[in-house]
Amino acid sequence: MSRIGKLPVAIPGGVTVTVTPDNVVTVKGPKGQLVKAMRKEISIAIEDNSVIVKRSNDEKEMKALHGLTRALINNMVIGVTDGYSKVLDLVGVGYRAQLQGKKLVMHLGYSHPVEVEPEAGITFETPSTTQIIVKGIDKELVGDVAADIRNWRKPEPYKGKGIKYQGEFIRRKEGKTGKK
Repeated sequence: MSRIGKLPVAIPGGVTVTVTPDNVVTVKGPKGQLVKAMRKEISIAIEDNSVIVKRSNDEKEMKALHGLTRALINNMVIGVTDGYSKVLDLVGVGYRAQLQGKKLVMHLGYSHPVEVEPEAGITFETPSTTQIIVKGIDKELVGDVAADIRNWRKPEPYKGKGIKYQGEFIRRKEGKTGKK
């Protein structure tokens, strides 16, 4: 058995989970609602306030889908109760970010400011001018938006300038050495 897949997903109070016959899982909670269609080969059942995921056979693909499906449902439950957030740090002279309404405006050394519109279900926060917090209930969407923002200026290995995730380690390289 899959070590992750066989674990039941506990449903906390205030959260409702429904599964249609064609494996569309809907999770409603205090922060919102998430809907995701799962593969039909995996059976999803709700038993005594927890979600049980079972697979139809022991093929390699089914074993992989077993753990994946359980993890996706668990992420949905966590998302509608607590939500997810990613913190990005801007490192570099003149690099700064600010909010204009809901839009994120960043100055990253280009000749023009970079403007990012939030997708549905995503909010931005800027506690300081060099820090961006991306928040939402969908873990996948929060990670995608944070990665899109990071792609504007990836951290470079010589000075460490760029947009990096909080806690991310940037491997540094030694610069050029002069002739002797």
